[in-house]
Amino acid sequence: MEASSTFKVPPHRGVIVICTISATLMQTLDSTIANVALPYMQGTFSSTLDQVTWVLTSYIVAAAVMTAPVGWLAARFGRKRVFVICLGGFTLSSVMCGFAYSLEQMVFYRVLQGATGAGIVPLSQSVMMDVYPMSQRGKAMAMWGMGVMVGPIIGPTLGGYLTDTFDWRYCFFINLPFGLAAMAGIGLFLRDREPDPAMRFDWTGFIVLAIGLGALQLMLDRGAHNDWFESTEIVIYAVIAGLSAYLFLVHVWLAPNPLLPPGIFRDRNFTIGLMTMFLIGAVLVASVALLAPYLQAMAGYSAWDTGILLAPRGAGVMFAMLIAGRIVDKYDPRVVMMGGITLLALSLWQMSRWTPDVAPFDLIVSTTMQGVGLGFIFIPMQVIAFATLPVQYRTDGAALFSLIRNVGSAIGVSIVATMLTATTQIMHAQISETLTPFNRMAQTGGAYLFWNLANPRGRAALDSEIGRQALIVAYSNDYLVMFWITLPAALLVLLLKRPARRTGPQPAAVHAD
Repeated sequence: MEASSTFKVPPHRGVIVICTISATLMQTLDSTIANVALPYMQGTFSSTLDQVTWVLTSYIVAAAVMTAPVGWLAARFGRKRVFVICLGGFTLSSVMCGFAYSLEQMVFYRVLQGATGAGIVPLSQSVMMDVYPMSQRGKAMAMWGMGVMVGPIIGPTLGGYLTDTFDWRYCFFINLPFGLAAMAGIGLFLRDREPDPAMRFDWTGFIVLAIGLGALQLMLDRGAHNDWFESTEIVIYAVIAGLSAYLFLVHVWLAPNPLLPPGIFRDRNFTIGLMTMFLIGAVLVASVALLAPYLQAMAGYSAWDTGILLAPRGAGVMFAMLIAGRIVDKYDPRVVMMGGITLLALSLWQMSRWTPDVAPFDLIVSTTMQGVGLGFIFIPMQVIAFATLPVQYRTDGAALFSLIRNVGSAIGVSIVATMLTATTQIMHAQISETLTPFNRMAQTGGAYLFWNLANPRGRAALDSEIGRQALIVAYSNDYLVMFWITLPAALLVLLLKRPARRTGPQPAAVHAD
């Protein structure tokens, strides 16, 4: 319980904030920084593309599984102790990833990296909410949110630079100085909460949740490769994931001491915030996952130029978070969120109408608008979701928010990747239906010179162009789907209750005594 006395600023708050944000940035950066290094790892380990993707999958699965028990671990052993252990484990496993000389070693170290890093984001969010009073909660979430939102955006660009300039192993070595500095700052200056040795761990809930999340992630990762539900393997994953989700929910509501306290879902704003986070998470990563290959494969930009063109999106996020952090404590957070959703939806609508020859100026305007929209959504959503949540649920709530965002991102990426492949095949077939040797347009002019259907080279060139045009349509449809995904988020905002403004004395944080 929070004390009722006036809020006391913790000693060395600046150092705590810097270390907390650095830790968050380091963890979120690692979720995407290794993506561009996969082809180089594939050559180093002499593995197939299907095998090397386990470098990403193993990290995601481990992080998803270990996010849920973070609240219990912090309550049982102390938040500061768990935070330092997570930072130490993540830093050490990052270094070991850089030294790995076989795929098996790399996958093992990535599992450790994901498991130990899972607690960094929710613990850092919990710390940021405690070292600032309610009247400055928007400012705190803006600073913390930069690490969460900017990390995945700049990850591919930084990873590409380190890989090209040095070696892919430096994508992991870069965590060492930041990890050590964060460990020192948190270990020396953060006041810990009193642990509760009597708390018992809910092994049943944890095992069921771990199996369900693992099965869901495997289904999403391998679904497109195995033709989804035409594959027995994917059907088995889906059944396990669905059954585990059902058993976990029943267990949460009926067990005496469940892994997640059911009381956390009684807070209306928090529950609606979870649903909104799921939708925004689906768009957050999926839009970047599509944009980078679109600019390189379709528009002909180099990897470096692509990184430069993606930078305004990150700049838009940072700018919007700074502004939102200042205004969300003074104005209705729901209005700020609605403005962000409008900008996000408008940018996706514009991107759905792109062609590969889109002007760089138009591209930068749309991506910047998207970044600003995400920043205006993320900060007020965090503030309004946690405004009325009891303090004993904060760490559990932060862990659940992180878990929902990751699950939403995984599902969003899977949906757009599957739709991209399916729509490309459908459009290829539809376009090909009209291009026969009897089509007058294919018998004259430039079409006849470039795509002469009378010889194999001409037919191959025509098939390549049909595939390119089909892919353009598929990308447009994917961005249109993401546009429709954002609209339910606007409806959810209407269901939120505005948190009460606090102008009087603020309650003291537990660790600030």
